Amino acid sequence: MAMDASSSPTKSSDELVLKSKLWNGRDEPRVAFASVNAEEDKPFNFLHVLFDCAIAGGTAGVFVEAALYPIDTIKTRLQAAHGGGKINLKGLYSGLVGNLAGAFPASAIFLGIYEPVKQKLLETFPENLSAFAHLTAGAVGGAASSLVRVPTEVIKQRIQTGQFTSAPDAVRLIVRREGLKGLFAGYGSFLLRDLPFDAIQFCIYEQLLLGYKLAARRSLSNAENAIVGAFAGAITGAVTAPLDVIKTRLMVQGSANQYKGICDCVSTIAREEGISTLFKGMGPRVLWIGIGGSIFFGVLEKTKGVLAQRHFNSQDSSSFKLD
Repeated sequence: MAMDASSSPTKSSDELVLKSKLWNGRDEPRVAFASVNAEEDKPFNFLHVLFDCAIAGGTAGVFVEAALYPIDTIKTRLQAAHGGGKINLKGLYSGLVGNLAGAFPASAIFLGIYEPVKQKLLETFPENLSAFAHLTAGAVGGAASSLVRVPTEVIKQRIQTGQFTSAPDAVRLIVRREGLKGLFAGYGSFLLRDLPFDAIQFCIYEQLLLGYKLAARRSLSNAENAIVGAFAGAITGAVTAPLDVIKTRLMVQGSANQYKGICDCVSTIAREEGISTLFKGMGPRVLWIGIGGSIFFGVLEKTKGVLAQRHFNSQDSSSFKLD
């Protein structure tokens, strides 16, 4: 009887500890991002989390862009083609190097902002508002990274559609013809697409992870993280496809100024080409973002785990020397 009475509270206590760890996002691979030892109630280190997540995010972003750039080029050309125009399947890697140069800092800024903001919000909000914390952190990270992502996207898509042959030429000629604002063409439509996209994708990913961990009572493997990431990416890519078409048309129009803004772009496309045009390139987009989500989140969690382990080993080594 004594054994039964003592084992039941222990089991209940273990379940509460597990749920608390999963809720706060402090499973084993990620402990070192906030604290080397979860039992030591150390203060939240914003710069530490920002730096590590920036490295992990930048690495994941580069992997995705390098692996899936041809699919992205096809998607862009499909969206930019007017009416029944044919697309060119040559030069699918055009602009890759310049895009990678922008992808690393853009992804680094996004994750570097997203993760610490998310952790702070999770500490502030009650458990039933965790989705709101993920949505908000995703939107904040997307807004911060847009200062790099928009010029990178403008240059990339102009090269993909054959307007320029290299990133340096694109920058020089865009600034000469359109001024610095040319590098931020379609900024409003980009935010209209990417803020919901970032918020929804990361919210779906985080909520699926939380549910999976609670059900499995363990941390996910890299393969499982990748599968969840693919699912989250594919759903979000399909939902935001029309916004992506609008963004592409505004970014590649250049100095022609065919569209006066987002509303004019939508009405012109609907009037001249039909509503179905807003869903052009959805197939490549869903494929690209689905596979991209798998690669991105798989690489992201793996890199975060490696960095966390390095911090843990470094701290353990320092403690050993002090002893």
